[in-house]
Order: sequence, then structure tokens, then C-alpha cells
Amino acid sequence: MTPRGRPGEPIPCDLTGAVVVVTGASAGIGKEVARGLVRRNAHVVLACRDRARGEAARADLARGDAAWHGPGPDELGRRLEVALLDAADPASIAAFAAGVAARHGRLDALVNNAGVWLPRREETPEGLERTFATNVLGYHRLTRALAPLLAASAPARVVNVASRMAWGLDLGDLGFARRAWGRGAGAYAQSKQANRMLSWSWAERLRPQGVTVHALHPGVVATEIARAGRGLVGLGARAYFALVGRSPAEGADTAVWLAAEPALDGVTGLFWQDRREVACGFRDPAARAALWEAVEAFA
Repeated sequence: MTPRGRPGEPIPCDLTGAVVVVTGASAGIGKEVARGLVRRNAHVVLACRDRARGEAARADLARGDAAWHGPGPDELGRRLEVALLDAADPASIAAFAAGVAARHGRLDALVNNAGVWLPRREETPEGLERTFATNVLGYHRLTRALAPLLAASAPARVVNVASRMAWGLDLGDLGFARRAWGRGAGAYAQSKQANRMLSWSWAERLRPQGVTVHALHPGVVATEIARAGRGLVGLGARAYFALVGRSPAEGADTAVWLAAEPALDGVTGLFWQDRREVACGFRDPAARAALWEAVEAFA
């Protein structure tokens, strides 16, 4: 039986001495994951593409809020650091990973959260479609770059923010060069299917080294990614997210739990929503092997 907890319940743990990386931590789910972990005494590396936005998030996290009765801004601030990371840039990923290793010498958890949903197709300087480069290769490349540090710090964890909006993976058209863009929904859904498949493959590879890997669906969350659409489609999406969307803190709850819950030691390779294991497809070994080979060609 896998461990369970109710969303929002306290997580009985003290992460003093632990180092955690959270990508996309300047806003939204990533920022709230960082908040949940730093309040459990972890040292949190806020991996952000923009330095100014990262520092603003760090200052906000250090201030706490009216409901917070723990350490003050000075202590919280010492547990937070901002490090530049462009998840779509392999050179940025390599430099980031090297910096974490040099500064800390350990890594207890990696939360892959940074992602995009683009209303128009874009390419990176590498010539890759940006959704695929950020949401898929970003997770994969960063996990690969930090895997030795995670293994050396074992037991350690990787938590991948995925989605139930997952379908349409086409290994022959990962960059959506042939398919209609359709406001980016197809590219986003493809990337989230790939996130799950690669999570199961990483779970198998890292299990012998004492590193667990999970993927999760955060729910429909009202974050900046929901505000990317343009025109009437974008307006409708923003209205929908505003009406039914969870807060970023609610969306972050399961990711914090997966990174911190002691009862999850040794549990790996599962898909979660609201701290519950949920059934997940995309586990066919042949399909996962084909995707692994495809992404490794870029790694």
C-alpha cells in the first residue's frame, strides 16, 4: 500500500540540512513549492530564468505572511538562494548543475516544475520547438545533469510536475513542424505525456542508486501559464481558470508532500493527484524506450 495524506494536512518532517532545487520558482506553483519546503527548514535553490523576478520571489518568501509564526525574514532569507536557469538552454542547465554541486556538494530533492504553454510556435536558438525544449528536454537534461549529485546524497527524490492533460505524443513530429499548432494545446499535452513516460524510465534507472522519481497532476491551477493565450480563446481560458482554478498554493501541495513526506522513502515510479496515487497509462516499455532514445539524441 502506498502512503497517503489529505491535501493541506501538515507534513511531519524537518528538512534541516537538506538542499532542494525548485525550477520555475519565481511565480505560481514553483514559488509555492519553495515556500512549503523552506518552511520545513530546507535550503531551497530557486531556479529562475530572470534574476530580478527570482529575487523578488525570494524577498516575498522570506517575509512570510500573517499565518506564519516561524523564523523571521533573516532566517528564511538565508535558506533561500536564486540561481539562473533557462530550462530550454543546455548550456544554462550545465552551468546551473555545476554551480549547485560546487556550492552545496549535495542535493536531496529536485522539483522539475518550469514549463510553458505558448500561443504561437517558437524555436530556441538550438532550433528546437520551445515547448518541447522546456517542458520535456528541460526536465530530462536537468535530471541527467544532477543525477550524480542526487545519487551521492541518497536517499534523494525527483518530483516532476506533469498533468492529466497528456496525449498525442508523436516521435516523428516532436517539434510540431507538421501538425497544426492549435494555440499550443497539442504541444503542451504532448510534453506532459512525455513527462510521465520519462518519469517511469528515470524511476527504473535511479532506483538502484537510492533516488526515487514521481510525477503529479497539480489540478487546474490559476497561474501565469493560464494567461498566455491571446484573443477570445485566451480570454475564455483566463475566465475558466479564474472560476474553477485552484490557487498556486493548492496546486503545490502534492509536490511539497512528494518532496518531503518521510513515509515515501523508497516508493518510486507513481503518478499522484491530491496526495493520492492515481492510475496512469503511458507505461508501455517499448514506447518508453523509443522516447528515451529520442530525447537522448538531444541530451
